Amino acid sequence: MHTRMKSPPPSAQRNGPQQSAAEGIRQALEDEIAGGRFAPGARLEEVELAGRFGVSRTPVREALRMLSASGLIELKQRKGAVVAALSTDRLIELFEAMSEMEGVCGRLAARRISDVELAALHDQHQVCGIAARAAADSNDADSYYEANAVFHALICKASHNGYLATEVSQLRRRLQPYRRLQLRMKGRIAESYGEHQAIVAAIAASDADRAAELLREHVSVQGHRFADWLASVNAVYGAAAA
Repeated sequence: MHTRMKSPPPSAQRNGPQQSAAEGIRQALEDEIAGGRFAPGARLEEVELAGRFGVSRTPVREALRMLSASGLIELKQRKGAVVAALSTDRLIELFEAMSEMEGVCGRLAARRISDVELAALHDQHQVCGIAARAAADSNDADSYYEANAVFHALICKASHNGYLATEVSQLRRRLQPYRRLQLRMKGRIAESYGEHQAIVAAIAASDADRAAELLREHVSVQGHRFADWLASVNAVYGAAAA
């Protein structure tokens, strides 16, 4: 069965069917890499992908080239396309950047959020609570992960800085497989939900400094959380993150 591809953007459509197909494949593979279907170090075979998407190898090759340009995969001689693996040092750098950027989003949101946006944030916090309780019963972190992603996206949107929100979104996607592991650590979902409560309160109170501080701490991996998270990364991805 072929995977249903997303509709490509108008710019891709103007460049012809091959470019349109390549863009659709790129989007599908990007989602799957971010979602953990392809782990760091996994090979992406052109022939297999062409058969799966029902196309020739040409748009597949172009899609892989685009993914390589974005840093999601590496094109290696004799190995072909391989999902990029981040070193521990690189992961720390990216999480550090993420925590600072989301802190800025929180600061701006506390100053700029509208009443409608604040109500939506309160509602999403409740959704996170439902997902957190369900995760405690089922030991399934995925539903909370999705609810948590929406929660953070609402804060970024409320910053009313489109450039910053886009950069945060791209970095979150780059780190998505590793962020999922954070929520699979024992007790992290309950801890995360409690941190959300304080973040919402700070934004509602227009306390920009407090909101920024809370979001930086919420996103960062440090102290005992860092050691536990790194152990999880090494257990799942092994040498890929060494």
